Amino acid sequence: MQSIEKILFHEPYGVLSLTGGGGKTSLLFQLARQLARSGKRVLTTTTTKIFAPTPEQSQMLLIAVDPEAILLQASCALHTTNHITAAAYNLDTGKLQGFAPEAIRIFRESGLFDWILVEADGAAGRPLKAPAGHEPVIPSATSVLVAVAGLEAIGEPLTEELVFRSALAGPLMGLATGETITEAALARLFAHPLGSFKGAPAQARRYIFLNKADDTKRRESGARIAAQLRMLDHPIAEALIVGQALGRIRVHAVHTLAVPV
Repeated sequence: MQSIEKILFHEPYGVLSLTGGGGKTSLLFQLARQLARSGKRVLTTTTTKIFAPTPEQSQMLLIAVDPEAILLQASCALHTTNHITAAAYNLDTGKLQGFAPEAIRIFRESGLFDWILVEADGAAGRPLKAPAGHEPVIPSATSVLVAVAGLEAIGEPLTEELVFRSALAGPLMGLATGETITEAALARLFAHPLGSFKGAPAQARRYIFLNKADDTKRRESGARIAAQLRMLDHPIAEALIVGQALGRIRVHAVHTLAVPV
């Protein structure tokens, strides 16, 4: 099976942003760990909010409102580590407040990092979400965009407990509150202009990561979602990845949706 690095990272450097629900933070730090092990200099950050990383996720955390201050600190820190996490400031909730999208451009143009990984959306821990008007907060510098969803939602009712902003998600998915979330409904969430890829920069390569593919049933659901998306007139992403992000990234299947350009 192809490694996640070979699927997502076609170029030697860039900005990868994550949107949607279902395990973005786990995926963010696992990708960073794998890139850093291969010798890449990696920055993990957010344009929204994330929990402060554990030592296993990231051993170097820099906090400063000014992006230039982050770069000054990072230029020294990169002598001892390949992976740095940065945020604007700590919140009382235990979360970190991230940066405006413009700061991501500053980080990229500094040349200090090979890859900048950005959590660009919040889902309050739910496997699925629909974006509000101000979401997601995708940096214009994004070169790779990954929409994430948790497969555990398939077969469950559309409720706020499972779908963040469920009142917005229902019309996008073609469901009323309480109706069963089907593979076709999840495919509609990915495909809708106001859905998972809302606000995607034109140049960004798009991918879908279906998380929590813990058993054969869920992996088969992933294949059926890919089949639904292949019926679209215009492909919405290059590939749909069926896998797991907790502990380590496991890729169970890669379903091509479009020929890469």
